[in-house]
Amino acid sequence: MQITVKIKRFDPEADTRPRWVEYQLDVDPTERVLDVINHIKWELDGSLAFRRSCAHGICGSDAMLINGVNRLACKVLVQDLGNRITVEPIRGLEVKKDLIVDMEPFFDSYRAVLPYFINDEPPPPTERLQSPEERAVFDETTKCILCAACTTSCPVFWTNGSYVGPASIVNAHRFIFDSRDRGTLERLEVLNQSNGLWRCRTAYNCTEACPRDIPVTQAIEEVRRAMLFRG
Repeated sequence: MQITVKIKRFDPEADTRPRWVEYQLDVDPTERVLDVINHIKWELDGSLAFRRSCAHGICGSDAMLINGVNRLACKVLVQDLGNRITVEPIRGLEVKKDLIVDMEPFFDSYRAVLPYFINDEPPPPTERLQSPEERAVFDETTKCILCAACTTSCPVFWTNGSYVGPASIVNAHRFIFDSRDRGTLERLEVLNQSNGLWRCRTAYNCTEACPRDIPVTQAIEEVRRAMLFRG
């Protein structure tokens, strides 16, 4: 299968603005976009810069805008895209080079919601028990891989980079609804700030972009209700 791959390139040492570069190559239809980009990097243009690691949809490092949609390059097959593929860096974060963006603002927001277990009560003789029903309440939001696909698909985040973003709210949800955790009020206080939860406009872009099929918008709504009911 012959395809044309159009990649948005930017080298801060040589370019004043981004530019598009096209590559033509023959590929197997069942190859992934990551395989294609690797081929370009290794065989056609060694200057291309991008992130990738596990190549199995777990690390989340290869989130890109592929044919206008945020996806993991390692999970998308060429045959599902056709013979013209466009690849761009995810939006809303500073481009450092080509498909590499500065993830620090994203991780700053993630760290702000205290994404770890909080419980200062004396530990029980055994583990802190939890029923299957209690676990099911937050099971979906444990699947986040911090790829930033949801946050960088959000129109609010594009215009307001200080918005905490869907991924941070999802990770707050994971602990807010954990029956063993005692840090709910601190997290809700963080999310109640001016650039927190209330900035969400329920566009559903985040849910559609999530490569792990997390119901992101639903999780945001559940945190919103928790905030209202807990005052």
